[in-house]
Amino acid sequence: MVKHDPFDNWTVNVFLDDDGEYLAHFVEMPNISAFGDSPEEALSELAVAWEGVKESFRKHNEAIPLAPARKGYSGRFNVRIDRRLHRALAIEAARAGISLNALIAQKLARTTKTQA
Repeated sequence: MVKHDPFDNWTVNVFLDDDGEYLAHFVEMPNISAFGDSPEEALSELAVAWEGVKESFRKHNEAIPLAPARKGYSGRFNVRIDRRLHRALAIEAARAGISLNALIAQKLARTTKTQA
């Protein structure tokens, strides 16, 4: 049986704030947040807030945002960088005997701790 995720795969952070209250918020949308006297209460309040946000999107005929974990990705993106950095990376790739794309993919994978 699949358990329902009230937060639709958004990353949730809960912490004790300086006033002694628990704050729960979406990492990717920190403006959606809720407080509680316990972590459980803060999460429960965040679920209510998220339902309100989704209802507002529906009311205004707007698409409800998808969490990054639920989106499909093509594996392609373009980034503009300084030409000196581009040159240095191209030289490093040539010395390693791999394409520039492969080098960048390896570097990004190491940085994000994922497989290239």
